[in-house]
Amino acid sequence: MNKNSFQNKIASHIGKMLRDAFGKGPQSIYVSIDRTFIVIYLRNFLTPTEKLLLSQGQIRLVQHTRDIVMASLIPEIKAYLTLLAGINTVDFYYDWELHNRSGVLIARQAGVWVDEPQIPSVYKGQEKLHQEIGWVSDQIQKRPEEIASFMINDRTLLVARSGVLIDLTKELIRHQLEEPLKQAINHLEKKYLRNNTSIEQILNTTLVDVFVDWDFASDTSMMVLILMPVD
Repeated sequence: MNKNSFQNKIASHIGKMLRDAFGKGPQSIYVSIDRTFIVIYLRNFLTPTEKLLLSQGQIRLVQHTRDIVMASLIPEIKAYLTLLAGINTVDFYYDWELHNRSGVLIARQAGVWVDEPQIPSVYKGQEKLHQEIGWVSDQIQKRPEEIASFMINDRTLLVARSGVLIDLTKELIRHQLEEPLKQAINHLEKKYLRNNTSIEQILNTTLVDVFVDWDFASDTSMMVLILMPVD
């Protein structure tokens, strides 16, 4: 199966799953593939009910409801990717930018750490970007023990971090406060990342969307920066 056919099949299947689960699917779905990662970018994805709830300031309710739905969808998505791509097991991350009506789904092959690709991922400004991401992490938790990033295409940059959580955060997780903690960290990190002129200058482009998700159990985080393509 060629790459375009592979991407189209994933986009079609994910779109149908989201329509069936939410009653309305994204207007457009962009699938980007790296050696280890599959990044699925969703645009104009907001149901009428969610729109009403957001107008009433109920963002946490919308996020919580989506978490419940995604918990039921992720096993099916994993099974489909296994069937289609032969990936035995995948780790899965997702996040939403509700004010932009956008979202991202990230799948990666389990057991393959992000700094072990077959071919090194290098792009202009990578080292400076890692320094900026390290600074952002340090404002909220601590500087990551590891940072790796992948320019999957001209509009999709994935950044992976590990070893960021501080002891206080880990203690809160042990006390089963994971959901509000994730929302708080997500909000703070995006506050530093959105409209980040340093990142835009480093990459010589404009940030269109910023997504962040965590696997607290492994102290691993995935960021996806959606970039305005450079002419």
